[in-house]
Amino acid sequence: MDGPYYDPPPFSVAVHGHDLTFYPGGPDRLDALLAMIGGARCTLKLCFYIFAEDRSGRLVRDALVVAAERGVAVTLIVDRFGCSASAAFFAPLEQAGGTCLFFSPRLSRRYLIRNHQKMVIADSQTAMIGGFNVADDYFAPPAPTVWCDLGMALTGPSVARLETWFDHLSRWTADSDAQLLAIRKLVRDWDTGEGPMRILVGGPTKFLSNWARCVSRDLSQARRLDMVMAYFTPAPLMLRKIARIGRGGRARLLLPSRSDNGATVGASRLLYKRLLRNGVKIWEFLPAMLHSKLIVVDDVVYIGSGNFDVRSLYLNLELMFRIEDAALAQRMRAFVGQQLGASQRITVAVDRSRRSLFNRIRWGLSWFLVTVVDYSITRRLNLGLGAVYVREEEFEDGIETGDEEESDHS
Repeated sequence: MDGPYYDPPPFSVAVHGHDLTFYPGGPDRLDALLAMIGGARCTLKLCFYIFAEDRSGRLVRDALVVAAERGVAVTLIVDRFGCSASAAFFAPLEQAGGTCLFFSPRLSRRYLIRNHQKMVIADSQTAMIGGFNVADDYFAPPAPTVWCDLGMALTGPSVARLETWFDHLSRWTADSDAQLLAIRKLVRDWDTGEGPMRILVGGPTKFLSNWARCVSRDLSQARRLDMVMAYFTPAPLMLRKIARIGRGGRARLLLPSRSDNGATVGASRLLYKRLLRNGVKIWEFLPAMLHSKLIVVDDVVYIGSGNFDVRSLYLNLELMFRIEDAALAQRMRAFVGQQLGASQRITVAVDRSRRSLFNRIRWGLSWFLVTVVDYSITRRLNLGLGAVYVREEEFEDGIETGDEEESDHS
């Protein structure tokens, strides 16, 4: 990389009756978020995993207070596990007439399921989704200790469907007696809609959620893959699907070089040797901690809150848009190419130079902690989640053959 890295400016694409605007830069995302809040006249509905008591958190909270004071019906959902802000921090919003809901505020079975979704809906007309949270690290210019993320604002028919999902979620969150089975049913029964623009949700269902099922099927048939992913520790069957695409020479992965949780980086690096051997091209992003969640499979674009790891695919509540459009896929691949220019190519030689005995032990332990321990503890303590790890090919309609007949979660 020659010289400092700067986030690309926002860019817009018209797709299937929707106007989409993408915000790769943190300051641009914060400005767009504050503009949405400031322009709302009737309703504001927001959901975040992390909401911090820092400058950005105060800016967003104060903007919500002003909106509530001018008569806007404001509803904010934050995850109690991820959110560091206290109830007192949100008190001004409730005093102004807004509603603040804490997802899983009590120590119970439902506490162990994380609401990892991020969405903002203004006046039932405009929405913003993505991987970003409300904290300074998500809205700052590129630096080694901040997050590089991606947000998407949209107008069009899908906003109404997104609001329907938010309303389901807010009712469950507001009910302190709501059971885990109820949220599982919401995820299982969610109607993703038909056509090229679909809203997918993930969560602790007995079988694969529509988000996991759709991306699995797309990967099964894919000829080309570009993935920018904050946390990459897929289960074995997903990994084999990516390796198959790599053998055709058309799979690119952009992954983090650093993270706030070093175990996630180590767990990913454990997988590099196999992927590289199968022709998958891998880069690690250098200017900042990578937090984006973007997948381009042939002519399909996935964007939202979901990482490509066991927890995001099978346990967390996640929100992903699936958009089938060749022009959009081409534009997003160009965006990925821009970020590759600021990244280190991980060749076989680079991977081999890192693969000391000490690092292999560290990476193996990281993989075990991230993919096995975290999932197993959550599954057992939640009792009813024991059937999440199912034979994925039961939902593949005969697509998978050969050595992919073993369990996805072996």
